[in-house]
Amino acid sequence: MRNVIITGGNSGLGFETAKKVAAHEGYRVVIACRNPEKAQRAVGEIVSATGNQNVAYIPLDTASLASVRAAAGAWEATGFGGIYTLLLNAGISGMHEGTTADGFDVVFETNHLGHFLLANLLLPHMAEGGKVFSTTSDMHDSPMGKMEWPGTEALAHPDGKAFNPRMRYSYSKLANIYFVHELARRLEDVGSGVTANAFNPGMMMTGFAKVDHVRAAMVKRTMPHRFGDLEKSSDAYAELVVDDNLATTSANYYDRSITAVASSDLSYDEANARELWDTSWRLCGLA
Repeated sequence: MRNVIITGGNSGLGFETAKKVAAHEGYRVVIACRNPEKAQRAVGEIVSATGNQNVAYIPLDTASLASVRAAAGAWEATGFGGIYTLLLNAGISGMHEGTTADGFDVVFETNHLGHFLLANLLLPHMAEGGKVFSTTSDMHDSPMGKMEWPGTEALAHPDGKAFNPRMRYSYSKLANIYFVHELARRLEDVGSGVTANAFNPGMMMTGFAKVDHVRAAMVKRTMPHRFGDLEKSSDAYAELVVDDNLATTSANYYDRSITAVASSDLSYDEANARELWDTSWRLCGLA
């Protein structure tokens, strides 16, 4: 049985991808999200749609390091065995503001830091030949202006001086790619057979952000390269998970398809990726 964990698997891209993976024989899908009622409803819908009874739920709020640690413990307690795919998909838009109970910017912790901790806690449980994916966005290369890495501390505790607060989401999505690149390097250093890659689904009308149809139509007309389709993107994501001939190498950026393309020039800065990793490690209190 191949175990696939999908964070944020109760709705939108995560749900559609989970359903399509569960439709394949031999897969157990575990969705991890913060709302028990939505999670249980999603589990029921996936089971009903696919006939696969091997669908489960683990509580997880990536805006809480305590919740992340509890989720890792909950996985170990299941006794399901090795993880074939860890799909780090949960996230929030830049419209959210505030500080988490851990003292970090809510967008930074939800979109990056919580997933960083979860991945590091679950890496020892990855199966041979396993896959790690991070859901990023083409907003990692923001159309609002030139981006320069402000440093992880500035993202964790923004004061409005190091960068435009409106760019918090873009930097969190850039962090997703940096995480994948640095993880890929570290996995290669130890000779691991696990791969790490990023996936961009494009802008979609999924309820992720409050985007009305007028604005969506404008984006689709003026920036069609940034628009995505839920059906096509979830098809591609699920295929990357279940096809053994795909995602066999690391540090790739898949743009709404199973074809790897280049991400932004800034996203390949190795020093920035190392700085993000080292600071995130410290912020999570890892030994």
